Amino acid sequence: MKYEYKGRNVDISEKLKMQTEKKLERLSKFFSPDSKVYVTYKAENRNVVAVEITIPVQGASPIRTEVKDTDKYAALDQAMDKLERQIVRYRKKLQDKAKTDKTLNAAYFGDAPDTADDEAMVIRRIKKVAVKPMDVNEACLQMELLGHDFFVFRNIDNQQINVVYRRKEEGTYGLIETEE
Repeated sequence: MKYEYKGRNVDISEKLKMQTEKKLERLSKFFSPDSKVYVTYKAENRNVVAVEITIPVQGASPIRTEVKDTDKYAALDQAMDKLERQIVRYRKKLQDKAKTDKTLNAAYFGDAPDTADDEAMVIRRIKKVAVKPMDVNEACLQMELLGHDFFVFRNIDNQQINVVYRRKEEGTYGLIETEE
């Protein structure tokens, strides 16, 4: 696996890189040797550090986790546990994609127990919404007025379906634009 590191307000020492790679080697059985792993360490405030690990999977959504803790190494351990659970949960979905994707190691899928039925996603509610044309600022205002964390709308500038959402940083928003 190939590793790419970023530090935001955090210095990534060689010791931290070595420890991260040692932990991530547990995942090497799931992916091919040329798979990329993006690791970002961020200082949230003076006591909290966030570790974000992203593994792109060709033809599927990336496998990603973010964990915050007061200790970088504890956050790394928690992130590894989370990643392993995600891989097991999405194993069936990834197995279907593995026939066309060289990112995944085929040996992983042969001996893993089938746990997809145990952890199936359950949709508890279906809601239909009217998608109204508006600009991004108006969509953010509507989201705030409704008290939601996201809002679906038709962008008046390009006539595409977009989603605005509230980000974790206080007072900031994100915009998801669709591609055709």
